[in-house]
Amino acid sequence: MPERDRIDVDVLFVGAGPASLAGAIRLGQLARAAGRELEILVIEKAGEIGNHGISGAVMDPRAIAELMPDWLERGAPVESPVTRDELWVLTPNGKLKAPFTPPPLNNHGKYVTSLQRLTKWLAEQAEAVGVQVFGEFPGQELLWEDERVVGVRTGDKGLDHDGKPKSNYEPGADLMAKIVVLGEGPRGTLAKQAIARLGLDAGKEPQVYAAGVKELWQMPAGSTQAGSVIHTLGYPLPTETFGGGFIYVMGGDVIDIGMVTGLDYKNPTTDPHNELQRMKQHPAIAAMLRGGKLLRYGAKAIPEGGFFAMPRPFGDGIMLVGDSAGFLNGMRLKGIHLAIASGMMAAETAWDALQAERTDAATLAAYEERFKGSWAYAEMRSARNFHQGFAGGMFAGLLNAGLATYLGGRGFGVVEKLPSEPGYARMQKLGFKPPQTPRATIDNVLTFDKLTDVFNSGTMHEENQPCHLHVADTDVCRDRCTVEYGNPCAYFCPAAVYEPLFEPRPEGGYQGRLQINFTNCVHCKTCDIADPYQIITWVPPQGGEGPVYTGM
Repeated sequence: MPERDRIDVDVLFVGAGPASLAGAIRLGQLARAAGRELEILVIEKAGEIGNHGISGAVMDPRAIAELMPDWLERGAPVESPVTRDELWVLTPNGKLKAPFTPPPLNNHGKYVTSLQRLTKWLAEQAEAVGVQVFGEFPGQELLWEDERVVGVRTGDKGLDHDGKPKSNYEPGADLMAKIVVLGEGPRGTLAKQAIARLGLDAGKEPQVYAAGVKELWQMPAGSTQAGSVIHTLGYPLPTETFGGGFIYVMGGDVIDIGMVTGLDYKNPTTDPHNELQRMKQHPAIAAMLRGGKLLRYGAKAIPEGGFFAMPRPFGDGIMLVGDSAGFLNGMRLKGIHLAIASGMMAAETAWDALQAERTDAATLAAYEERFKGSWAYAEMRSARNFHQGFAGGMFAGLLNAGLATYLGGRGFGVVEKLPSEPGYARMQKLGFKPPQTPRATIDNVLTFDKLTDVFNSGTMHEENQPCHLHVADTDVCRDRCTVEYGNPCAYFCPAAVYEPLFEPRPEGGYQGRLQINFTNCVHCKTCDIADPYQIITWVPPQGGEGPVYTGM
């Protein structure tokens, strides 16, 4: 096989999301101000920067204004200031508009934006301060010297489905760095490796996730009010399941509509994609979308565990930022500003470490100290018990959130920390006889099946390559999961990737196989998170492949 290229840089950021790009910009700013040349590299698995960026999104501008005070004058691609805030409680056929907006959901002074467009613009700002930003470079594995991270190996291209080189084979490069910063988003491949090997989650609560499923709709000209923000509770989710809907009106009469479903649900037939389709069938929502046309679809996991689930964000030669480090405020439904803040703090820590020519864990621990002294720390602490309060259902969760709002984050009984457990551990086995989740009626006008939505995500993968969804033992899927859970992968995946082709044997048990339609994958990583046996590992496919989240 050809030798791998080796590239040496000072700081390597993995993942071109808002955290990594903000960090690269801040580091570039510091280097320029000091007249020092630094090799700063950002790599991204998508074909173009922003293609895998998906969020609601309503952005708090606090962090970006600290990074670039003239961010609006520079042309940051926000769609509109928030012009209206509403909270709806939905019943199957009606809605109740809340008489006031809860303080955490007060979006006065915030902006609706497309994360795809925002990250593309941030990449341009990074390049303007001397940062190199490259797409089509997925981080495949960390490179180590003992327990120190010294770089990242990027994925090979041109392997066939058996992992053998084809005629167009290109080995991945070894990117060597004094400091590696992981901003891969939630459940990042390299972050998982680092957390496991370095024990970064020791003494922490388990991270808990939700699945966000979203569509963009083009509405008739002049029919919407840009900046309108609506959040929903209740229907179609049962009261025992965490989550809710969101409707954000962008510029150009485009509506973002989505559903967030907690991946700590009990019913193994819960299907986040189906819940969005059911939400759109609600009379109030259907009326809002009448005359519109589906433009785009996507999904992503959301780290909801909060303050106590954040891993230690540093080690020898490594730091974690953004969703990879749990920087998300579930109570406010916001993470972009926290991601940007985390990237900036990591960059300032990296700058000081490079100046001192020391990049060990003891030096990079200053990142955590910066965090503890920041407004981001105070915000994360104020929401520290938010998701945990919903373990008792929606009404208990809302009561807990209300108490936390006025008690500095303390939950029920004015406790400092509510208990938590991994989401997959809450899934009930079929012996509990969970009710079958009602299925949406698919009409291909208002509601769509998964394959149609996958088409609208722009997802493309070459078929003759290794499957990037690694199932450690498919016998478990056939012999245990079929009986114990009814193969929830057929439900929780929002892209119809998993197709359990099992049937009963006459002599007892099951036969057949698990078909993995990996070319459908929208890179949300729900399977890696929600699988009750934790035997699925998501890794990046060939660089440049996956969804194309235009406008998302």
